[in-house]
Amino acid sequence: MSLRSWIMQPGTMITHWESVRYAAWSFLGMIALTATFIAMLYTTASDALVSPKLKFGNAQDKLLYGRVSTKFANPIYVASKCRTPIQLGSDPNAGTTCLDIEHAGQGFHNYQQYLSTWTEQIAAGNGSPELSRRPPAVGMLYDNTTVQGSWINVKNMTELSAEYGQRIVNNISMAMPHSGVFTAARDPLNNIMQPETLDGLGEYFITAAVPSPAINVLCASMSEDDLKPMVYTAWPHAPLPFDASLYPPDPPFNIPYYSENEWLNTTNVDDLFGFGKKYGRRHPVFPKYPLPYNTVLNTTGWYADSIYLLGTSSTSNYVLCSLRATQYPKCSTEYHASLSGGSLTSHCEDDTNRVAYSKSHTGAPVGFVETDWKNIASEWAITLSLNNGITDGKAANARLLTQLIPTTPALDPSLPSIAEALAVLAGCTLLISAQDAPFIHFWNYSATVPTLAEAQHQAFNATLRTQDYASGGVQQWQSVFYIVLALVFVMNIFCVVYFIIRGGLVTDFIEPQNLFSLSINSPSSRHLAGSCGGGPEKDQFKVNWFINVDGDHVFIENGKAPSASDWRRQISRPSPLQFEAEGSPVASTYAKLSNKRTSLL
Repeated sequence: MSLRSWIMQPGTMITHWESVRYAAWSFLGMIALTATFIAMLYTTASDALVSPKLKFGNAQDKLLYGRVSTKFANPIYVASKCRTPIQLGSDPNAGTTCLDIEHAGQGFHNYQQYLSTWTEQIAAGNGSPELSRRPPAVGMLYDNTTVQGSWINVKNMTELSAEYGQRIVNNISMAMPHSGVFTAARDPLNNIMQPETLDGLGEYFITAAVPSPAINVLCASMSEDDLKPMVYTAWPHAPLPFDASLYPPDPPFNIPYYSENEWLNTTNVDDLFGFGKKYGRRHPVFPKYPLPYNTVLNTTGWYADSIYLLGTSSTSNYVLCSLRATQYPKCSTEYHASLSGGSLTSHCEDDTNRVAYSKSHTGAPVGFVETDWKNIASEWAITLSLNNGITDGKAANARLLTQLIPTTPALDPSLPSIAEALAVLAGCTLLISAQDAPFIHFWNYSATVPTLAEAQHQAFNATLRTQDYASGGVQQWQSVFYIVLALVFVMNIFCVVYFIIRGGLVTDFIEPQNLFSLSINSPSSRHLAGSCGGGPEKDQFKVNWFINVDGDHVFIENGKAPSASDWRRQISRPSPLQFEAEGSPVASTYAKLSNKRTSLL
């Protein structure tokens, strides 16, 4: 009776703890006690380890595929993909116009977010002169994916400036993640379950071994004399006054055109910027000295791989900046997708990053300049009013940029530098340039075909970690419940084997209705004196009780258990009910329960 109560009502082990003290040490008591504990914990164990739950699996190395349609930074393809209601038939420049609007929207949005982060850090007193601890570049992709870049190839500004005769040199490089990973993650060929498939509860992480588009912004302080070879109005015989309306569409005739042997005059910064025949790069020519708070551009040089900006601060200090792009191999792109949006991040220059592109493509060059990017960047720079200084336009963007010109050969903890700001502004051009571009650092199709008639799938190495419904513990400590499940399995096997060996059914005499009838029809006992209403106590649990039978009458008595021969004599007596002993349910049950050699009960 007590063993049954333990399983059905575990609380009785506390309220009637004396029964545990006497019964738990028997073989049947230990089995019942084990069954009690696993019955109490089974629901919790099965819920923790068996019921499916959303959980992240282990990261798996996988070959993913993305669609490639064009080479990196193809300005014609990028313009053709810009979504605009204006048809090419009515305006041949519809795509370029659309792209200019996208440059303005994305560039200024990212820049504003970047400046807001700076404002918060300054207010909290968290500014730092170390580039790696300053706010990173940010961006937005498809309006639902936040993008974060990385500062790379970090150089000491003080040492670099001293190397060039105390000229203030601000050399910044920034890598953005490969935007093609976003579309590859949704390619049906990769069979990646999207968050919306699981009613918005799914998530996944991808780390892709692809190069990161990167930009290098090199700015240096300049004097008026330094700029004379590069400013047209400072040249001898330059027509004055300067007519800005004629310069952009038709540069003056006396500016030499590009030729194999024409490198223009030398400058004081040839070695710094890589100008001259030695480096294979001509220096830029600007139309005029910009007024304070203004900037002018040079984006039209023949065979140029960079665009150039000349700015003037409020104190008439000049700064010359070059901007060029590359595909940086020491990075990987990390993408996290969820229903609320996603994040795209570049992970660069980490020796422990085994998925970095350079680990699988050891021959990938560092610093190879992507010349096509210059054509996209020229549209971006003009759209952002960086050339308004040619007409003394005093654009707001130019005014803010010129206020960020460094005045000392070190990064200001309370302000971003002009090189950092230009890199953030140009980050959107890197994302656009990488869309539908290869997942390797070069164009591995025909050099004469920059755009494919039909997109081709290209494979790249990656690791994938997904969140899906699966059994198993979510927390490490839940593994202890495997013991409970194992005991349940062992107990079930034991019961199955027991029933196979024993066979048949028996009457459960301790079920309430059976026990009530049995108790009413049994003689009273002095061994339970005083236990009415409260149940047995202390030594009363030591009393042996047995079910006995007298003909067709079954009753409970205490004392020594009757032997099998006594039972045979009992059931051989004639009975008024004239039932067969072997065929009677009562007789059969008693026979099974009384045979100690074959019954554990």
